[in-house]
Amino acid sequence: MARTPTHSQTAYELALKLLARRDHSTSQLRDRLKKNQYSSNDIALAISRLTESRALDDTRSAIAYARRSANVKLRGKRRTQQELQVRGFDFSVASDAVETVFDDIDETAVLERAIQKRLSGPVRTRTQFQKLYKALLHQGFPSEAVACALLARTGSNGSFVEE
Repeated sequence: MARTPTHSQTAYELALKLLARRDHSTSQLRDRLKKNQYSSNDIALAISRLTESRALDDTRSAIAYARRSANVKLRGKRRTQQELQVRGFDFSVASDAVETVFDDIDETAVLERAIQKRLSGPVRTRTQFQKLYKALLHQGFPSEAVACALLARTGSNGSFVEE
């Protein structure tokens, strides 16, 4: 049985305050309210009320996060999908958000921006190529696209790649 919170704020008020700062998934919000020791009933009522008023909207929040992930953090589809799921969004909501965002934003263009951020001039050594390749894979870009983009930047000194 959940203990009564020692503060005077209702679960709804705290949830609203949290949502005023930034979007949360329903799962994240539920976890935060549980940590503050609100009862399951109070949490369910608060989430229901927020969902009805559209203050809490997983689809909107997931799309906003995916857009920020691509445009600001320069991440690919795979990493964006993973991060959304870690943040408590259902697989289908996360997938739909990623597809919506990457229908508007070309993943190849995001990859190009990520490379420009990390690289000035051509790829000069095998070690540099490998480090960039691993970093871009970690950012969630497809391996073939990363390899092609980096190979295009080896210039006339691309012989080290075939070693």
